[in-house]
Amino acid sequence: MLVYNTKSRRKEEFKPIEPGKVRMYVCGPTVYDQIHIGNARTFLAFDVIRRYLVYKGYEVTFAQNLTDVDDKIINRANEQGRTAAEVADEFSKAFIEQMHRFGILDPDIRPRATREIEAMQDMIKLLIEQGNAYVADNGDVYFSVRSDNHYGILSGRDIDQLKVGARVEENTDKRDPLDFALWKAAKPGEPSWPSPWGDGRPGWHTECCAMIHRYLGTPIDIHGGGQDLVFPHHENETAQAMCAWHAPLANYWFHSGMLRVDGEKMSKSLGNFYTLKEVLDKYPADAVRLLMLQTHYRAPLDFSYDRLDGAVGTLGRLSGCVANLRWAAENSPLDGELNQADQALSAAVKQTMAEFTAQMDDDFNTAGALAAIFSLVAAANKYLAEAEGKASTAVTLHAADALTELCGVLGIDLERDSAETGLPPELVDLASEHAGYEGSDPQEAAQALLDARQRARAEKDWATADAIRDGITALGLVVEDTAAGARLRAGRE
Repeated sequence: MLVYNTKSRRKEEFKPIEPGKVRMYVCGPTVYDQIHIGNARTFLAFDVIRRYLVYKGYEVTFAQNLTDVDDKIINRANEQGRTAAEVADEFSKAFIEQMHRFGILDPDIRPRATREIEAMQDMIKLLIEQGNAYVADNGDVYFSVRSDNHYGILSGRDIDQLKVGARVEENTDKRDPLDFALWKAAKPGEPSWPSPWGDGRPGWHTECCAMIHRYLGTPIDIHGGGQDLVFPHHENETAQAMCAWHAPLANYWFHSGMLRVDGEKMSKSLGNFYTLKEVLDKYPADAVRLLMLQTHYRAPLDFSYDRLDGAVGTLGRLSGCVANLRWAAENSPLDGELNQADQALSAAVKQTMAEFTAQMDDDFNTAGALAAIFSLVAAANKYLAEAEGKASTAVTLHAADALTELCGVLGIDLERDSAETGLPPELVDLASEHAGYEGSDPQEAAQALLDARQRARAEKDWATADAIRDGITALGLVVEDTAAGARLRAGRE
């Protein structure tokens, strides 16, 4: 498996520290508002990377933090006349809720900054003792960037060039403008904790490093986040680890590409800023996943509602193909020696499985993996169209299971999508009117309608048969007559 390592700026063979096991950490959100779709793109990328590593047989331990104390949280609390803890609690819950809606797996470990103060203070003490940090006159504790001979190793930036061109806040308490805060002295009305240097709170760059060391040990195999975190956040993290424990923080650094909306940078001022919640309120989660996964995780992603509408249709074709394969398996009269068409579909399944793995082994190329999946969809649709109700049960189930499995690796649940985008509840009323159906299950109602239509046709009651067909068509469905019997499917434009 080849993976792109930000640190080396090239693809490398993936070799975990402990064979068969992967320790992985991804920076979580600062919880002061609903996350936007750019954040969601990052969390999706690493959810799929994690899922694929598990699919490959690795035992993955995945950690992701919640930054629940920060300037942004404090500012939002002051704006709303609430405590910082109240704001953080509300949006921590909101984040977890949206991750569940989006199909993102929960981390194995979810540390929160406010509960890891002791671990952070232990690391800061060590850095001070070793001469890598100092207590300023104002009570802040700063990391001395020039004490780290490796500073810039991750981002590739030269420290002297940084000093010349850096946009650094004026602070006379620092020994060097590039030094960054490990501990911030308490200010009136802000949350704080006691420390050897006075009451205060941790700096943003401090928490992840301390949490990784506590829960996963250092170095870990994979550290991930968005490209905007490479500098200064991840650079500062690895600097602390190198100085505190004299070892890298991570062996592999993965960073997801930025998201743009209709070709422009997402911005509230441009009116193209979307939260994940508002998108999921309008579109199926798997359609959003499908749109995002059609672009390699490291490449820039162009998001638009037009593209999302297209993804909804694509998702329907995927789930529809699986539903059609399973229906054919259940209704096919054949299950014996395979003919040439059966063998061709079986070969297509085998080829797709191999191509999917090859693409994902090449730096988690989900775009290539989806192309492999769609090649099987095309082969399956061709097979079903030519089988004319005489499909092989074993072959169709094999193809359906393969599509379900591979999409599942990407976190797309085709069985659920088939059910959710399947039969409308209005079928129940239609079946009650034309078939005397008294239940409430759309699936049962559909069968009752098909049976009633078949009886009407047998009795040459064309008016009743046409009324049932027209009612079904009005619901966006089509009656499809096959050698194995009649069925309903979604209408095609």
